[in-house]
Amino acid sequence: MTVHLSKEITRLKKMILQLCAVVEDRFQKAVAAVQERNASLADSVIADDKTIDHMEVEVEEECLKILALHQPVAIDLRYVVAVLKMNNDLERIGDLAVNISEQAAELARCEQMAVGFDFNTMAQKVRIMLQKSIEALVNMTPPLAREVLISDDEIDNMNREMYALIYKAVQGQPQCLPILLRYLSVSRYLERIADYTTNIAEDVIYMIEGQIVRHRNGISAA
Repeated sequence: MTVHLSKEITRLKKMILQLCAVVEDRFQKAVAAVQERNASLADSVIADDKTIDHMEVEVEEECLKILALHQPVAIDLRYVVAVLKMNNDLERIGDLAVNISEQAAELARCEQMAVGFDFNTMAQKVRIMLQKSIEALVNMTPPLAREVLISDDEIDNMNREMYALIYKAVQGQPQCLPILLRYLSVSRYLERIADYTTNIAEDVIYMIEGQIVRHRNGISAA
């Protein structure tokens, strides 16, 4: 690796980690807005949406510049390609945090009701997945990334449970349909964040090992 390429890679690492930190912060605030029925906190996440969009564009431009000027190979090439993909997934997580916040703002203004679903547990599990994927990227640890992949099925199951509970609740309380649909949307957004977090973990494994693990069974055994 040339000195110039090394400096550019180091700069790119700082940029993607800064984006990770901002996305994680927005996600945590969005979840807190739902848990605390805090419309003001939700509105702050919505208002700050452009920050992540701007950072995403900067990271993409940096990746393209490195590819064009330095033509990296081997692990350096895998790193830049992986960051390009992670960058997109992180921006989408940021968008989903905004979507959750939009639902939280409306829920805060509605009558509180119990839906029989443990939202806090689902949100915490997704939060841990996001934290692990970022930690795997920072410390370059494929085993931690594989833990994220294993957790994705559990979130899928919890989302299906939410659908079943909402369906049952609508039958008994049809007048509460608008509120129930908002909770269902939050569950779906969390499930999508878990999917994007899984994508990031897969890219960490590819970056370090050169192994593409998408659509494979038994990945946890590696």
